[in-house]
Amino acid sequence: MDRRSINLKIGIVLISLLFSMMIVSLFYTPFSVTEINREERFSPPSGRHLLGTDNFGRDVLSRIMKASQTAFFVGLVAVSIGTLFGVTIGAVSGYFGGMVDEIIMRFIDAMMAFPSILLALMFVSVFGVGLRNTIVAIGIMSIPSFARITRSGFIQHKELDYVRSAKVKGVSNLRIMFRHILPNVLSPIVVAASMGFSNAVLAEAALSYLGLGIQPPNPSWGRMLSESQVFITVSPWCAIAPGIFITLLVLGFNFLGDGIRDMREKRE
Repeated sequence: MDRRSINLKIGIVLISLLFSMMIVSLFYTPFSVTEINREERFSPPSGRHLLGTDNFGRDVLSRIMKASQTAFFVGLVAVSIGTLFGVTIGAVSGYFGGMVDEIIMRFIDAMMAFPSILLALMFVSVFGVGLRNTIVAIGIMSIPSFARITRSGFIQHKELDYVRSAKVKGVSNLRIMFRHILPNVLSPIVVAASMGFSNAVLAEAALSYLGLGIQPPNPSWGRMLSESQVFITVSPWCAIAPGIFITLLVLGFNFLGDGIRDMREKRE
């Protein structure tokens, strides 16, 4: 079997399984994710609690399931923000070039000079913690990568014959950009979006781990890791479970991105 297709299939399987779990959690979880049961504190994995319970007696599996909603929601919206603004900025910069390109790219370079997680930390520190600000912060930090990828594609295509032909026919710049060039540079953007999703999941987990992301009682994989580290010698399952699911989701989207990129290179 071709390694290219293996990566794609592994990614699809992992994402499908976790996405199915997220859909199920919208309607059903084995136990309440917020109800405290002191009699079952630190219960090990068993038939009743498949992944055990935490320091408040809450079912870890139920919280893992509920937290998957946060991971997918943050990833989807943050990548959408990064894609929308990044692609628009990159398209304008790459198509018009000159002074417009110089000004935009110096601004993008300034953003990329700071570590992305640091930018997110600065944003939530200024505007406050919570789901909305976490999403906006992660979305903003993903804009430069999409802008650079899109700019590169537009620079390569804007001098090709089909673009020159459209200009001769009097087609507007806006139509050329988004109806002629953009469909031809979508492939690397899709790959970047897949990788960006995994980066967004990791960023959300990192912010929540530091207490700057999703706030209690709403569950988050990163928050669960942070809360369980104090009791890791007593109940290691509380830390192992969210760590495994973060890893699986990130691996899934990385495999998917690699698979899409490999298939694109094969066609070329």
